[in-house]
Amino acid sequence: MKYETVIGLEVHIELATESKIFCSCSAKFGGEQNDHVCPACCGMPGMLPVVNKHVVDLGMAAGMMLNCHINRTTTFDKKSYYYPDLPCSYQTTQWFSPICVNGTLQIETSKGKKDIRIKQIHMEEDAGKLVHDDWTNTSLVDFNRTSVPLIEIVSQPDLSSAEEVVAYLERLRSLLRFAKVSECRMEQGSMRCDVNLSIRPEGSDKLGVRTEMKNMNSISAITRAIEYEVSRHIDALENGTEELVQETRRWDDIKGKSFAMRNKETAGDYRYFPDPNVMPIVIDDEWFDSVKNALPEFPEIKKAKYIELGLSEYDAGMLSESISLCECFEAAYEVCKSAKEVANWLISDCMNIVNKKQWTVDMLNLDGKSLGMLISLVMEGKVGRTNGKKILEAMFDDSSINPGEYAEQNGFIVSNDTSLIESVIKEVMAQDEKSVTDYKNGKEKALMALFGKCMRQLKGNCDPQLLQKLLIDCINKA
Repeated sequence: MKYETVIGLEVHIELATESKIFCSCSAKFGGEQNDHVCPACCGMPGMLPVVNKHVVDLGMAAGMMLNCHINRTTTFDKKSYYYPDLPCSYQTTQWFSPICVNGTLQIETSKGKKDIRIKQIHMEEDAGKLVHDDWTNTSLVDFNRTSVPLIEIVSQPDLSSAEEVVAYLERLRSLLRFAKVSECRMEQGSMRCDVNLSIRPEGSDKLGVRTEMKNMNSISAITRAIEYEVSRHIDALENGTEELVQETRRWDDIKGKSFAMRNKETAGDYRYFPDPNVMPIVIDDEWFDSVKNALPEFPEIKKAKYIELGLSEYDAGMLSESISLCECFEAAYEVCKSAKEVANWLISDCMNIVNKKQWTVDMLNLDGKSLGMLISLVMEGKVGRTNGKKILEAMFDDSSINPGEYAEQNGFIVSNDTSLIESVIKEVMAQDEKSVTDYKNGKEKALMALFGKCMRQLKGNCDPQLLQKLLIDCINKA
């Protein structure tokens, strides 16, 4: 019998805010254990929550990027369950009136394009983190992550393969990074995925027994887990190896297997009820429009614009993968008016520095106007390419650097003083008479050896074409 896979995803996204959702504690990743904690986020009695407005802004932005309807009145609710890393024994989330509903996300796979329906996006607080010490057989709790703001993006069960799931997650990550909603770094837990999966006979409209795999945090693990679960479900149905039950499972990436954790809860088990401590949030037209107007163009629109400026499809595609690259490119282009030169500097030189610093591309904080000024100096021949790279590295370390002033202060301005250049040439020729003789005997490489020595002595501050002309003239006269 042929089967088809039915998959729905619940994707948890940590929002790019400075502070937590209901208090002023830092929401940044890292730090010493229990360092970003206050009485409000560790569940002390009598501490009332205050909603972080920026969380609502980012929730709306995510919904707009995913073509959702934004509920103009949205409320928070209590989701009751006990777990050691949840200090209040309930999670503040949204159940009755989430901020976004009824969206779509288009994906593209080897089978073509497909629209995946978004059921809802709701805001909620994260739980803490349990740290298990096998050596002492103890479990410790780090509350730093408690009340870090999340959105949960719930899809309809429209996905049917691991390939579609990967395409969905990659497209989702691209859009949310582009809108600066989140860094979506799965290795840091700022993007986590729960996979709800069932199988059914091909052509049937009746859903099979559903299992959920929790907190998947890498694309490769999600792919392997889906393939394993599909195989396990089919084996159970055809060979009776086990009875399928609705449950939550844990994926062990090392063993390549999933293991039962607990029976899958229903909404009734969580006893949702409105949180009386958090007033309903009313989004008026002014607030709605301010978020909408701040959204960037979609990546594919920017890519098309960059191609119109003369960039290759490859270069335009590379730039449009990151909003940081787009913003830097556009600002630099406005200054130097050469799309190709800006693209070359960003994709080659800037990315080399980003990689050396072990940054992600979204961490690029280079001032685009300053980059445009530097490129103009090089294009106009006022600064050599080699020294231009040195200035660029300095700009990464100090964003306040003015390229022109820095070039002046460090002796990087190209000099066309022919008397100075000729004196250096004569000095180099006197030190390397063999290369002079070799060039006169027809060995062209000898000229480049002399050229390189002259350029090094001049510290790159010379017009290469002028240097080559004067060098040949001096050799011919010798």
